[in-house]
Amino acid sequence: MDYFYYFSDDWISYIKIKIKGFGLNIFLNKKILIYGLGKSGLSAFKFLKNKNEIFLFDDYHLIKKDLLIQKNFLSLKKISKFKFDLIILSPGIDINKCKLSKFLKKNLNKIYSDLDVFYSFYKNDCITITGTNGKSTTCQLMYEVLLNQKFDVKLVGNIGNPILSAKDVKKKTIFIVEASSYQLEYSKIFKSKYAAILNLSPDHIERHKTLNRYVRSKFKLLENQIKRNFAFVKKGDPLIEKELKRKKYVGKIIKVDTSSINNLLRNINNKYFFTETNQANLLFVLEMSKKLKLNNNLLIKTVQKFNGLKYRQQIILKRKYLTIVNDSKSTSFSSSIGLLKASDNIYWLIGGVYKKGDKFELPKKYFHNIKAFIYGKNKKFFNRKLENKIIYENFKSLKDALKHILIIIKKERFINKTILFSPSAASFDDFRNFEDRGLYFNKLVKRYINETK
Repeated sequence: MDYFYYFSDDWISYIKIKIKGFGLNIFLNKKILIYGLGKSGLSAFKFLKNKNEIFLFDDYHLIKKDLLIQKNFLSLKKISKFKFDLIILSPGIDINKCKLSKFLKKNLNKIYSDLDVFYSFYKNDCITITGTNGKSTTCQLMYEVLLNQKFDVKLVGNIGNPILSAKDVKKKTIFIVEASSYQLEYSKIFKSKYAAILNLSPDHIERHKTLNRYVRSKFKLLENQIKRNFAFVKKGDPLIEKELKRKKYVGKIIKVDTSSINNLLRNINNKYFFTETNQANLLFVLEMSKKLKLNNNLLIKTVQKFNGLKYRQQIILKRKYLTIVNDSKSTSFSSSIGLLKASDNIYWLIGGVYKKGDKFELPKKYFHNIKAFIYGKNKKFFNRKLENKIIYENFKSLKDALKHILIIIKKERFINKTILFSPSAASFDDFRNFEDRGLYFNKLVKRYINETK
């Protein structure tokens, strides 16, 4: 491998630049605009500020105490007067709905993501996981599996830890990356040795405009792979299978049959994996573990102890005749289906900001097991989707719906019931995010649960 060296202005430190197939590291000694000052944008600023001339912009300039940010912040009027070499775009920025929309569309070829910056500076192995549902859970499980087998591993990406905020990175460090369609849409050069697309269903259509664009943003992971890379995809998923037929990929495609029972799965006795959804997530981890040549005994021990993540199919109360599940992370019908299949006598709390193009595709044989309690401002949408399928009632608020359910359960105390809070919708009507919504639900349960005693 050939090397060049870039000397900083003080002539003391230097940065080694590896030559890649596309040339030198493109994120050195450049004039760069970072647009979006959330976690991702700020981590990119801290990472690149000593290597480039950095400018900052955000639609809402809320960070006023940081003098360095103030110094590098450009006003809206000044943006058009500058000629930038590159633009780092935070995932939350929608090119079609932001203050710099016209400017960005004129400079599409200059737009990159924090994933691209990471790839330019590090050559570590990455296990990058995307899909419509189950990304965070699968990433967390894969992280714990590798950690318990003494790997130097870091969990980054959409799960909450910006990839450029990673510290103490060594050559052997493995990165578990949760990648959203937003991140992948803006990425140009990021590559991952191991990639997984867990499943695909209509999601974020309001951002991507069409289902095809959403699907192809996910498949960027496969398009950028090279020989001796591995891509794990769900076997039989209609959208995945359709896209696989559209073009050939260089990396090795491994189809994960989530409908089959893996031999290792038979040895696992963990209630967390009682749903089809979590079993599918686990099967992806098992398939990836084969390629990584992990110790199966240690793997099983890790899976047995896995508790999942907050507000994702989380059992928050378990009594003799009552189970309460907090699945606030559910933002579409497809993310609720696995839980709706898993139990009898389900009281389903549903409501929020519905997803454009979302379809309710629960098999008919499960309809009689469920009664829906619909709350919030978008009740008409959910009424139309469930009409002539599932019995439902409408309520003004989540609090009113839960109180009503608990009154019913008090009268039917000797019948097994499951209260399933799986909203199948985004949380932004009444909450900041799904975590805020999940915490609110837990507080409601704590307040009202004594009524069932």
